[in-house]
Amino acid sequence: MPEPQTLSKTLLLKMLEESGTTALETLRALPPAAFEQGRYENGWNARQILAHIASIEWAYARLVDLARGATGPEGASPQPGSRPSEGPAQGGIDDYNARQVAKREDSGVTDLIDEFQANRARTIEAVRATDDYLFSVPIRSAGGVTGALADVLRYVAVLHVEQHVQDIAGPASA
Repeated sequence: MPEPQTLSKTLLLKMLEESGTTALETLRALPPAAFEQGRYENGWNARQILAHIASIEWAYARLVDLARGATGPEGASPQPGSRPSEGPAQGGIDDYNARQVAKREDSGVTDLIDEFQANRARTIEAVRATDDYLFSVPIRSAGGVTGALADVLRYVAVLHVEQHVQDIAGPASA
């Protein structure tokens, strides 16, 4: 059976750009009161979910750096002692997420949307600046998602964020 193909850089960029635009349009269209509603199984309201996606978006560019550090020049085998994995977040991913949301407790919705937008722009720029060979490097996110860099980025930066935007917007947007 042939190996599955890793997502191309071009397609990943398109997905990041489109999902970021859709997320921003959806979030900006919601009335302020919508962000105070409880919508998530851990008791987070929509503003807290927004704080979560704004805070984790910065980490996606770091995955590119980790993949780069896991290889030699032009896709050579990983260097001895290199770390192709971010590994689990200190204290566990749930504790990490709770700490990041708590840090943004006093942030307004507009500030959180702006933070997400700025961090998404950094993610896109990191992907644009990445050599094609790196997208097939195995990586592990702090949340435990493993696979080729392109596939992990698709899952955490596109699908994960899209799901949370649906959580925020509620059933009407699904």
